[in-house]
Amino acid sequence: MKTALKIILPILIVVLVFFLIKGINTPIQFEKVKKVRYQKVIQNLKDIRIAELAYKDVYGTFTGSFDTLIDFVKYDSMPLVRSLGSLPDTLNEQMALDMGIIVTSVPKDKTDDELLNEGFLIRDTVKISVLDSIFPTNYPIDSLRYIPYTNNEEFSLGAGIVETGSKVKVQVFEAGALNDIILHGLNKQLIINLNEGEEYPGLRVGSLKEATNNAGNWE
Repeated sequence: MKTALKIILPILIVVLVFFLIKGINTPIQFEKVKKVRYQKVIQNLKDIRIAELAYKDVYGTFTGSFDTLIDFVKYDSMPLVRSLGSLPDTLNEQMALDMGIIVTSVPKDKTDDELLNEGFLIRDTVKISVLDSIFPTNYPIDSLRYIPYTNNEEFSLGAGIVETGSKVKVQVFEAGALNDIILHGLNKQLIINLNEGEEYPGLRVGSLKEATNNAGNWE
């Protein structure tokens, strides 16, 4: 019996130590992975917000379709007011416009430099590519819809109108990803614990229920 105990007891100690270490390391590892994934998902949600705000600037409303939003960013353009030349301290924009100092359309036979040298100011509107204006070069716009670290799972996306307490109707959108999807493959009980008590159990930007000034729930 003593011999058996001498053999079994060290094995039991090793097993207990293993489960003790595992119990400590699991939450630590969970938090490390969660932090990495959250950072990437938050950046994508910020990019969706940038695209939605650009879309609203052009069309006056948000869109609940990734097909529409991505096509807009890839192929559409938006107005940009060029402002060349500085006003003297004695004038404001309207005064300069009334005096004919401001040129709102550059003649074909003139260059910007020629007009500026002649004392004119240029305030004309040009069309620029949406993609080039709001995102860095070579931005992977076709991946905008996909939640990072998943097998092409898509963010939810919706748009609508909500009424504020002062009866003002506001255009809104919402994009989000649930923790169950963001943190797939991690400890299920820890994900359940993370979700408890949360109005939205994940990361979300904007809201279809209230006017939030398009804020993210992490901000």
